[in-house]
Amino acid sequence: MNSSPHEPEPAGNAIADPAGHDAGRGLSRRTFAGAGAAAGAALVGGWASPAEARTLGRISDDFGNVATAPRLPAGFARVFKSRFVSANGIRQHVVIGGEGPPLLLVHGWPENWYTWRFLMPALAKNYTVIAVDQRGLGLSEKTRTGYDAGTLAADLAALMTALGHPRFAVVGHDTGMVISYALAADHRDRVERLAVAEVPGPPGVGEAPSYFIFAGANNKLWHIAFNRVDDELVVDMVGSNADAYYRYEFSIQGGGATLPDYAIRYYVSLYTRNRDALRASFGHYRAWDATVEQNAVRKDTKLTIPVLGIGGINSWGGLVAKDMEPAVVDITPAVIPGAGHWVAEQAPAATLAALTTFLAPYHASASRRLRSPR
Repeated sequence: MNSSPHEPEPAGNAIADPAGHDAGRGLSRRTFAGAGAAAGAALVGGWASPAEARTLGRISDDFGNVATAPRLPAGFARVFKSRFVSANGIRQHVVIGGEGPPLLLVHGWPENWYTWRFLMPALAKNYTVIAVDQRGLGLSEKTRTGYDAGTLAADLAALMTALGHPRFAVVGHDTGMVISYALAADHRDRVERLAVAEVPGPPGVGEAPSYFIFAGANNKLWHIAFNRVDDELVVDMVGSNADAYYRYEFSIQGGGATLPDYAIRYYVSLYTRNRDALRASFGHYRAWDATVEQNAVRKDTKLTIPVLGIGGINSWGGLVAKDMEPAVVDITPAVIPGAGHWVAEQAPAATLAALTTFLAPYHASASRRLRSPR
């Protein structure tokens, strides 16, 4: 999800996947317009053919937890475990591991907790890492309503309460950035530091994008208007050619490089596991008007906590921090080299370095608080 009409910086070269696999180049618009390009939905025991990928509901119910995630970093499953937590009236899936002050990671669209996999082992050395699946996505409950930013933020506040963390730091990417901003604004006594990535200002904070924008921005932003259409037509259209739809998004947002094929197939499978899952994946966008109205009120009382604005150099770059300025007092920019929109997957080392520096004061103060007698 991107929400600014600003022209992105020029795309860089394709980069290698951190696991050692060539990320390659993205699909052209012509390729997207055709039928499904490559293997899509996951079956128990293997990946489906393009024809099978057009049929929803072919993966197991537990697909999306730690045990079923492909190509995790070495030793990942020894540190991190999947859990289900009932909070704010819904069942939420979280992946938890590590020791130290709590750090909540909130993914974007069209992904799940897995987007943070390359950062999580290093972060777990100093933090209790909680990577959540948003309401409606991954293995979290898929409700018919409740996708405005205020409700999604309340989900996460209730989750952290249920886990025993009254105060915590938050990192949010893409739609997770919008939710994390709402979380910090609506629950000001809970969030100590906030890092937001790859959306230049939450909707309703900055200037709304025009429909009459240059082609480069339109190619990156058109999915917002499409996903907002509250009609089964959207579910039918995406469900009939999901592999191509999501591959286009991973490519056009990648700044010259897409994600590795195994990751794309994993995400496509999660979002197309059945019709209800696919419908729920558009929930955040269909609640856009409510979120805009809420943010128009939130920005009137600026956040006073430290905020880090992270942008990929081949995507929104410094605009992430710049367009957050109307809503915050203390904003620090971090432009990640070698990355487009998918900063945690395309440039995990640089993203980790930026987060480590930014979170260090929180780690020091929270650690002292945790050690002090109650």
